[in-house]
Amino acid sequence: MTKAEGGKRINLSATDRVAVVAGSGRLPVNVADSLAQAGHPPFVVLLEGEADPGTSLEGYAGKTIAIEQFASLLPILKRQRVTHVVLAGGVSRRPMWRAIRPSLALLRILPRAVSALARGDDGLLRILVNTFEDYGIKVVGAHQIVPDLLAVEGRMGANAPQAGDWADLNAGLEAARTIGALDVGQAAVAVGGRAIALEGIEGTDLLLDRVRELRNNGRIAGRKRGVLVKCAKPNQELRADLPTIGPATVDAAHAAGLAGIGVEAGRSLVLDYGEVIERADKLGLFVIGLSGEGDKE
Repeated sequence: MTKAEGGKRINLSATDRVAVVAGSGRLPVNVADSLAQAGHPPFVVLLEGEADPGTSLEGYAGKTIAIEQFASLLPILKRQRVTHVVLAGGVSRRPMWRAIRPSLALLRILPRAVSALARGDDGLLRILVNTFEDYGIKVVGAHQIVPDLLAVEGRMGANAPQAGDWADLNAGLEAARTIGALDVGQAAVAVGGRAIALEGIEGTDLLLDRVRELRNNGRIAGRKRGVLVKCAKPNQELRADLPTIGPATVDAAHAAGLAGIGVEAGRSLVLDYGEVIERADKLGLFVIGLSGEGDKE
């Protein structure tokens, strides 16, 4: 099994307290539940309009804040004696400056926040991580809380890529790595040995919706199979926003007429692993972990 840098489970002492800043999707749920099972119930900060309703996250001690209240997050965590924080889940929008209320906490981080928003998503994450750590709160990756989420190298289910799928996997990996270097996205779809759709700010789900529409509209008629490939950005901040797939990704890839999914081993997360593999096997899709250098078959 290939692990991401720093992919070993962190050792928490009895006095450590972990906060989970929860966006959308299953990742924050997986992280929070794992912490609770290990005897470290988390303090959960639900991002308003982002965190999914009706999950176990609502049963933990915590607080709900709007993205525009991000400056208040540090004082909240300090009052709760939080020692570690995990940034988990998707965030679909950036703060609306008109809705942000001036405060002493905001003034302290405003120069960094303005700089971060001009640097793109990865730059924003790096400055956010640095700000937490300057306040004495250690930022850890979801994979350091739940190492089993990391994608392993090689086939993960009953189905394997066919000979012709390797050209798609390599083309998709090259395209995903290229847009990652531009801080655009982490995923690409390749059909017939070339990339035909790239992930933008809309995310993977809508990327796959686009591919499904391309098939339905006949734009890629006659081209069967194809793959979705996700990989980390070349300069990825590994403690936040690692590429992620889950059961819904498998369903969407199948709806788009794809033959399988490739993810970068050790630098991507597979949520609800058992369900992912069960669905992929049932639908006839393969799921495979790719080495960072690509595959030659």
